[in-house]
Amino acid sequence: MRKVFNFSAGPSMLPEAVLKRAAGEMLDYNGSGQSVMEMSHRSAVYEEIIESCEALLRETMGIPDSYKVLFMQGGASSQFAMVPMNLMNGSGKADYMLTGQFSEKAYQEAQKFGDVRVAASSKDRNFSYIPQTCADTFDKDADYVHICYNNTIFGTRFLEAPDTGDIPLVADMSSYILSEPFDVSKFALIYAGAQKNMAPAGLTVVIVREDMIGKARQGTPVMFDYKVMADNGSMYNTPPTYPIYICKLVLEWIRDDIGGLAAMAERNREKAGLLYSCLDSSKLFKSTVQKEFRSTMNVTFATGDAQLDKKFVAEAETAGLVNLKGHRSVGGMRASIYNAMPREGVERLVEFMEKFEEEN
Repeated sequence: MRKVFNFSAGPSMLPEAVLKRAAGEMLDYNGSGQSVMEMSHRSAVYEEIIESCEALLRETMGIPDSYKVLFMQGGASSQFAMVPMNLMNGSGKADYMLTGQFSEKAYQEAQKFGDVRVAASSKDRNFSYIPQTCADTFDKDADYVHICYNNTIFGTRFLEAPDTGDIPLVADMSSYILSEPFDVSKFALIYAGAQKNMAPAGLTVVIVREDMIGKARQGTPVMFDYKVMADNGSMYNTPPTYPIYICKLVLEWIRDDIGGLAAMAERNREKAGLLYSCLDSSKLFKSTVQKEFRSTMNVTFATGDAQLDKKFVAEAETAGLVNLKGHRSVGGMRASIYNAMPREGVERLVEFMEKFEEEN
């Protein structure tokens, strides 16, 4: 079998140890005689899986007891509508920070449900930085402030949660969650598509403070109501059973193989450091974002020549370094180095970049 390093922004690579364990349990999970793929979500054996997954997530992230954990479907994009449906029902106002394509999409969707304002934006410089804010930046009457913590397409991230005063903070953490420790209590709601750092595509995790639940506007579809999902333990309907199982395995890998989120953060900083050091010393490749806002998960770069970029991506794929093409909206290259990417993969990429520069 040809071994490749997959730098896809999502669905992304999963830890090899997790894939091997899932393969070993594919036909018979824990002596049940069934695959998790075919098991009833109402069975006792599956209830143990979903309950263990939630307990592990709470332990790993330090989620307070005053928060609910919801396992949902529809991807992070479904949350662009679900957040305003459930939360924007006090003043009917919300503030959004625009720092990339997904925060823009969330803003556009929220406009269907109320008075939505752009509180800050980095669109003026092609989303290459994170705008600085303070509590006074935001409308005191807003029902919430929305941010996208890590910008998958543009390769920037917030250095810390913005100060929003007493206004609840909502964050899309799809490409950042589980990459390092952070204080969950600074957020009223966190949501994440699982296909970056947690599990295969199909699972969306929502972590929501209990006082934010039960405010859904009249006419909200039952499947979009956080209270319904919370009251039913994410089991109102059939949840994405297999991705939840894989998420459980990933959380066990973080705990047992990596040593927790602090160790994961150090591992991720080292990987990103290798790649950014290569970019900073290169005469051919250039990082496309301001240095202080660089993401540790999605590293964006370019040569400045579209044809040379295309050549780089093609030759990298031949060398076993796949999915390095930048997003179609920005071009260039993007190396997504999520938790499952081993240091060896980044080292191989750096070696290839140095060789490509010598030859071009």
